Amino acid sequence: MPRLFHKPPAAPGGLVSRKQALRSASAKLRRASLHYGHGTDNAADDAAALLAHALRMKRPLTDADLARPLSTSARQRFDSLVSRRISERIPVVYLTNRCWFAGLPLYVDERVLIPRSPIAELVEKRFEPWVDPDRVRRVVDIGTGSGCIAIACALAFPRAQVDAVDISQDALAVARMNRREFGLSRRLRLLESDYFAALGGRRYDIIVSNPPYVGAAEFGCLPREYAHEPPGALLAGRDGMDAVHVLLREAARHLTPEGVLVVEVGNTETRVRRELPQLPFVWLSFARGGGGVFLLTAQQLRAAGFGE
Repeated sequence: MPRLFHKPPAAPGGLVSRKQALRSASAKLRRASLHYGHGTDNAADDAAALLAHALRMKRPLTDADLARPLSTSARQRFDSLVSRRISERIPVVYLTNRCWFAGLPLYVDERVLIPRSPIAELVEKRFEPWVDPDRVRRVVDIGTGSGCIAIACALAFPRAQVDAVDISQDALAVARMNRREFGLSRRLRLLESDYFAALGGRRYDIIVSNPPYVGAAEFGCLPREYAHEPPGALLAGRDGMDAVHVLLREAARHLTPEGVLVVEVGNTETRVRRELPQLPFVWLSFARGGGGVFLLTAQQLRAAGFGE
């Protein structure tokens, strides 16, 4: 009499299947009580990204990929990656050096903040309805880090010149790698600059920034995963407002008459609203989640006395 089995057959040669290894690793990661939100948001996605990297693939896994056996060498690489994710609390994209932003595959390492801003969704929409995309000629990304926002903007606005500034030489080195990968050396300029200092009198149709906005108290309570990111990309003084004040004070002088300023402030949104009631912030919403991003026009900034 035939016997019924409710588990997949063993892979040839005693090897486990990739699907089995993925399921086992996902369960192990879930039991570890890790923090997510650095490019992935659950254990299954973490495990899938690590397995693809162990298989030396540069694309997401498919069902066809998972049906094949996992070689001993790939299994060893995969197990090592999973162990490091758990024991060292390293965000998965730092282990794979690969992160997706606005649909674009980017190189990242611990010299830069992990791209995860909801501004990606705004770039994909070409900042509509807040600007006329066909009239955008200059964009600047303040605090570019990996270059993710600047690169996405350069691709979204093919007739625009994009400046990307950062005070960190290490961050600019990573941004340079990504710029080269996307062939944007002619239209994307990388500048070492403390905010607007190196931009002279240039004016832009869009100023966009995902600056540091974490206050000292909050910084001290962040999960261990955040310790792998550069502190300067997160910490913004005692109350998280240091960067916001600089951007508001200086942006109007660098905006065209119809230009807009877009800034992510994350959990500091409540403080921004309370401390700056005179500004008519538009707080943007995103279909894929996230928030804490405001928009102001050049006219609104000048009417409130900024940039005079």
